[in-house]
Amino acid sequence: MKKFGHLNRDISRVLASMGHTDCIVIADCGLPIPPHVECIDLSIALGTPSYFAVLDSILADFQVERAVLASECQSLNPAVAAQAQSMSSVAVEFVPHSEFKQLTQHAKAIIRTGEASPYANIVLYSGVIF
Repeated sequence: MKKFGHLNRDISRVLASMGHTDCIVIADCGLPIPPHVECIDLSIALGTPSYFAVLDSILADFQVERAVLASECQSLNPAVAAQAQSMSSVAVEFVPHSEFKQLTQHAKAIIRTGEASPYANIVLYSGVIF
């Protein structure tokens, strides 16, 4: 049995397949999932697992170069905005939510959490480890 990293086989597979500038999305339970994008649904109940728990787990195992969030989270979910801005060596950008939803069309996968707070969504773009 795997000891470190992600125990979820779908997350492990997607992260292992990422190339430079490919992206994944960590989403709250309300973000629309484009029909052609893989959804890894981790939601169990409202709030479980949380956006922050899943994001922390992904960041521990994934080299992120830049991140994009909806600008609306700055006023409507400041905890999400603050956490993003605290990521060291990651360029963080805020765009209108309508533009954010367009970016999800290009994701390799969307990881759906049980998060039920507004605008708790992030696009993570793959960096390189060398």
